[in-house]
Amino acid sequence: MKRFILLVIYLFIVMIAFSQSKSGKLIIMHTNDLHSNLTGFSPELEYTPCLVGDDMTRAGFSRIAAIIDEERKINPDNLLLVDAGDFLMGTFFHIFEEDFGFELTLMGKMGYDVVALGNHEFDFGSEKLTKIINTSIINSSGNIPALTLANVEFDDKSEGDDWFKDLYNIGVIRPYHIVEKAGFKIGIFGLIGDDAKQVAPNAAPLKFTDRIKTAKKIVKILINEEKVDLVICLSHCGVSVDKDGNWTGEDVELAKKVKGIDVIVSGHTHTEIFDPIWVGSTAIVQTGAQGKNIGRFELNITNGEISSAKYQLIPVDDKIYGDCQIHQNIAGRIRMIDDTILKPMGLGYYRALAETDYELFCDEQADLDSSNLGPLVADAIWYYVNNFSPVKTDITLIAAGMIRDKIRVGNKGVQTVTDVFRVVSLGEGDDKLPGYPLAQVYLTPREIKNIIEILLVAPKMKPSYYCFYSGVQVYYDETKGLLRKIQKLEIGGKEVDFSKKNKTLYSLTANSYMLEFVGEIKGMTLGLVKVQPKHADGTPVKDNKTTWIDFDLKKDGIQEGKEWMAMVKYLQSFPDLNGNKIPDFPEMYKQPLIRTIPLDINK
Repeated sequence: MKRFILLVIYLFIVMIAFSQSKSGKLIIMHTNDLHSNLTGFSPELEYTPCLVGDDMTRAGFSRIAAIIDEERKINPDNLLLVDAGDFLMGTFFHIFEEDFGFELTLMGKMGYDVVALGNHEFDFGSEKLTKIINTSIINSSGNIPALTLANVEFDDKSEGDDWFKDLYNIGVIRPYHIVEKAGFKIGIFGLIGDDAKQVAPNAAPLKFTDRIKTAKKIVKILINEEKVDLVICLSHCGVSVDKDGNWTGEDVELAKKVKGIDVIVSGHTHTEIFDPIWVGSTAIVQTGAQGKNIGRFELNITNGEISSAKYQLIPVDDKIYGDCQIHQNIAGRIRMIDDTILKPMGLGYYRALAETDYELFCDEQADLDSSNLGPLVADAIWYYVNNFSPVKTDITLIAAGMIRDKIRVGNKGVQTVTDVFRVVSLGEGDDKLPGYPLAQVYLTPREIKNIIEILLVAPKMKPSYYCFYSGVQVYYDETKGLLRKIQKLEIGGKEVDFSKKNKTLYSLTANSYMLEFVGEIKGMTLGLVKVQPKHADGTPVKDNKTTWIDFDLKKDGIQEGKEWMAMVKYLQSFPDLNGNKIPDFPEMYKQPLIRTIPLDINK
């Protein structure tokens, strides 16, 4: 009898446990790296979200909202909508975020449940990010997505991150969120990866902790304490493909080392994943970037386990009839951009700037030697400084990582300032206009040679370090050792002596972010390469702001020049070849212009 009672109790416990194992369907829709692309592109003149079948543009919040709304009609109770970070920074729209908090408000209207913070959210520092979030909360009456970032550490000795820390203390940003969908309890947390934190210097004094250790800790809490049914990581870490064509990268490593994550919604690397990457029982998905796609991951869960999954990368294109109310909201922001920024400069949001019948591109994932856009941007900076500033420059450079988009032909090829800005959109200076200020330092030929020696090998570690030049020709022998590859250097078409005895100074112009890198080369190479940025008179640069070029000495303060302004002026200088009063891109940029030339050792 006693054994019978024990058996009944045991079966009762098993029945309870089985009944608590949940089954059903969950739809995860996701984006990443939207980069303030509220409108579709490009050319942006052709974007018509409230018409279909008339353009080749991609993206746009109006279209994304329509896709989400259609899915929500079909699956009103089991749709989870998330973003894996870098929703800010990339178009003129991000300029007004501190004052209006428009983007998070819009994402709230679109129904986003949880949004992770990426490295570009910190481009203007944690205090400004705090203001953006607070303004968004006020303007939306609290209707913004839940925000998450788990691997952050605050500096108790500094007040610089106190405002941001307050957002954690009151729960606006959290290490993780619990979301209920379709009867499932879902734990969602955000991470910033190792590469992402290296390119977020303005986040200081706050720091980003080890992503693997943090993830293990959070997953343990979610499973053991929160008793969630599903764990999702919004990971701003990314994936890549190795030389053998296999998936690798920080998120693959994360899936291997941290057990218990069911889905990694990846970001940062702008990678289109058309079929989930399965690492054991963990699925990794990513949409690419800029809202050109939205991911739809349908999970069928049986007794608490994913029994089947179906994934689709949905193109956000002209087949989608957009949400015209969302588009109207965005149109008000466009008028603000026009009135505040562009019209005072003699430009217009929808005013033709130049036209092209060929594409210009710079793809970090491809062969950067084949880029025709990188040389054009370098040439534009050279032209702009030498024609519109009180100083002259010998050499200009831009890194591939600073080039954020391509120039597309579309139906008609007509480009506007918005298309140009998307190409070089990063940073800001002190003038409240977007873009890193152009800056200038003076270096000896030996120092220039050594900098380029480092930049020749750096892309092997990170493709974004690949540099494009104007005003200089470099001839190198790949077979030679470190710091001995460059065999000849031409500046302004003339060969220069780069021996130590030549103390002639040449001017080098790049954006302020790039020139800070130049100043740090000595420390980065442990003293192997010695570079001392100088002013025109040969005195060492002690404050990087003193290198910023003042484009109008008659006005108070520094009148900053930007890379996008350089491109505008350069494109305006192109000839009108077909008589329609719109400058045309010249034939010379159809093919890449190689300024670092490998020597043929067999000749």
